[in-house]
Amino acid sequence: MAEIDFLAGYQKTTTRDYVARVVSHDKAECAIVARQWGADYWDGDRRYGYGGYHYDGRWRPIAMAIAAHYRLKPGDRVLDVGCGKAFLLYELAQLVPGLSVAGLDISHYGLTHAREEMRPFLTRGHANHLPWPDHTFDFVLSINTFHNLEVFDLEPAVREVQRVGKGPAWICVESFRSEQEKVNLLYWQLTCMSFYSPQSWRFLYEKWHYAGDYGFIYFE
Repeated sequence: MAEIDFLAGYQKTTTRDYVARVVSHDKAECAIVARQWGADYWDGDRRYGYGGYHYDGRWRPIAMAIAAHYRLKPGDRVLDVGCGKAFLLYELAQLVPGLSVAGLDISHYGLTHAREEMRPFLTRGHANHLPWPDHTFDFVLSINTFHNLEVFDLEPAVREVQRVGKGPAWICVESFRSEQEKVNLLYWQLTCMSFYSPQSWRFLYEKWHYAGDYGFIYFE
């Protein structure tokens, strides 16, 4: 396992007012709406999630870094667990012609509002049970998904990544390195269910025999 940060530039594009997130609206009500993973979460008011999640090319530099690091090539099979609207998968497919891509997400709305050319490759489902045979994919990734799982779903989800892959993997989750970052995470999050430090995440990955790489998103 190695810690790799592909999202440093992406994170800097977002400005967050942590206190306003808590006091401006009923945070509990917003979280209930967000965890329905529907239109409000993706394209509704910012209080419920993304506040409008549309293709704008911001995932292309990340896709370039991932494709280069893992030396993705035509014919490789790639799975994104928690793909949402599949913008990252779209960029990977454009960068590496001949790449075979697949995405899974729990959100019907997210999948049906993905780029049209990606929809045939997307499956609705839960990360704790991936509907593919063992060793199907050359590369498996997951961004901003596993921290949304309860611990009883988190372990099987991590083991599923290991099962369906036959090459490298990369899982990126929200985490905290200090009390300030922990507070910021708690203030900002709407859907997070697993709150762990990087040390705890590494402990769980090792305990569950995850051999892939990992990354963290911090709220500074």
